[in-house]
Amino acid sequence: MHEDGEIITRREGEIFVIGLNRPAKYNGFTPKMLREMAAAFTAFEADAGARVALLYAEGKHFTAGLDLPKVAPLMGDSNLLVEPGQIDPCNNVPPYRSKPVVAAVQGITYTIGIELMLAADIVVAASDCRFSQLEVKRGIMATGGATIRMVERAGWGNAMRYLLTGDEFDCATALRFGFIQEVVEPGQQYAAAKAIAERIAAQAPLAVSATLLNSRISIEQSPAAAVAAFHPTQKALMKTEDVKEGVQSFIERRAARFTGR
Repeated sequence: MHEDGEIITRREGEIFVIGLNRPAKYNGFTPKMLREMAAAFTAFEADAGARVALLYAEGKHFTAGLDLPKVAPLMGDSNLLVEPGQIDPCNNVPPYRSKPVVAAVQGITYTIGIELMLAADIVVAASDCRFSQLEVKRGIMATGGATIRMVERAGWGNAMRYLLTGDEFDCATALRFGFIQEVVEPGQQYAAAKAIAERIAAQAPLAVSATLLNSRISIEQSPAAAVAAFHPTQKALMKTEDVKEGVQSFIERRAARFTGR
């Protein structure tokens, strides 16, 4: 393994697996890993056969955050190490990904680790997780989305309690705030997240993407904008082969076999 770590990818059926692989350094992100993470998310978006991504980390910890001695000289650049046209792993700037991401986290999950999981759509956490958005302790600000998404989910006071102190919080707190969706025993997070990913992959891909987009419109624009998109979106979906398959599978009382067409 390269001393600066790596981001590994593989396909498991219709699941595009993205892994952090620098366990000896608690998966601390180097510039190399940041570049490879953007490339991995871009490859996922471009892979027509991949219906959902599964983000995980090798070793006992998800990530201790940025490897500051290596990354600090590059900080201050806009959208750190994501090239124009690439998918931002934190999903903050266009082009946005159109397919869902399920994350599995464990152990130390600091700074960019929290921001990556908040940018995912569903998060499964091992009960040994320790979370901290500790940028203020290093004289910097979180710029991967935590200042937005923590406030959206937890409310102003709850978000500021941890954004402004950098204090650590546990799984119970993360679950209460909606930062994570399920808690499992340590070592079970990957299997549990993969099971959810498989459930998503079995659904109609165009409908899944439409659901993601409409939900995003509601948050970023307004609920009224999302409502305005209901009819034209449904009208387009009704012309797909997957709708016909969905109806036929209901009639025949069998699992649907969606093709994304």
